[in-house]
Amino acid sequence: MSVGAFLITFREVFEAAIIVAIIIAYLRRTGREKQVKDVWIGAALSVGVSLLLGVGVLKFYGGLEETELFEGVASYLAVIVLTSMIYWMATKGRDIKAEIESKVSTAIAPLALISFTFIVVFREGLETVLFLTPFMTQDLSGTLVGLVAGLVGASILAYLIYGVGMRINLRRFFYYSSILLVFVAAGLAGYGTHELIEWGEEEGLSLGALGATAYDLGIPSDSVWHHNGAIGSVFAVLFGYSTSMEWGRVLVQFGYLLLGLYLVLRAYGKEPSVRPKKANARSAS
Repeated sequence: MSVGAFLITFREVFEAAIIVAIIIAYLRRTGREKQVKDVWIGAALSVGVSLLLGVGVLKFYGGLEETELFEGVASYLAVIVLTSMIYWMATKGRDIKAEIESKVSTAIAPLALISFTFIVVFREGLETVLFLTPFMTQDLSGTLVGLVAGLVGASILAYLIYGVGMRINLRRFFYYSSILLVFVAAGLAGYGTHELIEWGEEEGLSLGALGATAYDLGIPSDSVWHHNGAIGSVFAVLFGYSTSMEWGRVLVQFGYLLLGLYLVLRAYGKEPSVRPKKANARSAS
């Protein structure tokens, strides 16, 4: 199972579940229970379109001849979107309930509510497809297993919170998951850089010191500690571990890691809710 695919899917599906829960809770609170079915219709449509998009991306990838260029660009695109999502949740996530309720209050017609739900949930689906594309190019079966596991795990957690009433500090959850995803994103940035370096060398481009080997641990490819091995692959996904790196990859990967951690810690550090206190899981609902 791809750990990165699991983490990303879990986070995105959980965010989508929170959004749907906020909409449904607001409709029930304002006496619009009959429109709950419109929310489920919009959510179902967004899931269906996201699945079709994922199939389309896979077919597009299968028809490419130059995989290094595609994997490099796909990794960079995933990093850009993932970074914006992490930072948006850190800086604007606290206002998501008020923002959604404000828009739902004006979406009176069934079509308007279906369309709004479709858009906000499809955004999470689109992000998931973009994030998982680089993982699919490396390990399709493992990515699909991680996708299913993340979907099931996030659905169970969302049910425990909004269906059973389990208490959890959502702000703290997103704080720690954001830090973990920064490491995942750094690994993607490093992998994308590695693929682009390989593509450039195949094209005869002179990359100078950027393409030179920065280090090589000398670990054989059949070892469990190799970045493709049973243990090494887990660290590769979570922390961008590799038995050897070019200088270009080192600069991009660790530069992103330092900057990403700084921005996330700074953003959440401004919020007193990340400090120890009583958790209120239903504050988002």
